[in-house]
Amino acid sequence: MKHENFSMKEHGFVGHLAEPDNGSDRAVIIIMGGEQSLLPGIVFAERFADFGITGLAVSLFGAEGLPDSPDRVPVDMFVPAAEYLRNVKGIKHLSVYGQSMGSIFAALVAQYIGGFENLVIVSPTHVPFEGTAPDRKTMSGHSVAIWQGMEIPFVRPDFSKEKAVKYKKLPGMQYKVTGMWAAFQKAYDDSEEEERAMLHPEKSGARILMIAGAEDEDWNAAYSVGKLEEHLKEHGYEHEVRSLIFPHGSHLCGLMPNREREKKLYRLMPLIGIAYKTFGKYRKENLGYFARAEKEIIEWIMK
Repeated sequence: MKHENFSMKEHGFVGHLAEPDNGSDRAVIIIMGGEQSLLPGIVFAERFADFGITGLAVSLFGAEGLPDSPDRVPVDMFVPAAEYLRNVKGIKHLSVYGQSMGSIFAALVAQYIGGFENLVIVSPTHVPFEGTAPDRKTMSGHSVAIWQGMEIPFVRPDFSKEKAVKYKKLPGMQYKVTGMWAAFQKAYDDSEEEERAMLHPEKSGARILMIAGAEDEDWNAAYSVGKLEEHLKEHGYEHEVRSLIFPHGSHLCGLMPNREREKKLYRLMPLIGIAYKTFGKYRKENLGYFARAEKEIIEWIMK
């Protein structure tokens, strides 16, 4: 497996590439989160490379030339990333994969830049959110994303009452949700604001695969998948769309790093179950979901 690293100063984006030894005419741009995330993008790039697909993980914040926090992250930086894969690596079949916060940017990349055969979003949201200030404790008052210098419409979750609702059981839910979940859901109360901020995957022209857990701890990803499905149908989207909702699925979902190569990470699974309550409660089921999701994602991209 071959590796390359990229910087804003030299390349116009921060990223980490993993390429199969024999090369590939297929590649995936992977969007997870920050440069110092618990699950770094490179391990996902390497997992795609295990299947003969070049993976390029692009960071959103936390590196030189990038915002310090997820706030006003430029979608424009994905243009040189895509051009590098096409023009330097000779990629003919390009996909984009986004997980959690990365789902926002994967959808925006497909929407604004285009030219992707596949859009895969895991544990997604159907709207961008307000960005986070550098202290990581307060909101910035701005969008999490910008395109050509303009802020992309967003909704504003209110986390000020997070502790007060932390253990409140909401109607229709099978488990006690966190205040963060409730804050995101309440952000949709203003239907006009929600509609204004709606992502537009119908502009991508890509085949779209959406994967979510029905008991996502962070936000209601299954609701977002439903909203995106409804939106695509309303616009008469003609390309293939598939949705997969795991009944006891966590926010921690989708493709996972290679188990043999990342043994240290997998030893942390019991601790991860503390942060992700659904995963902790239904660990066996969710490990099975990982395998199912991986199969679906790889087959979708290789089709």
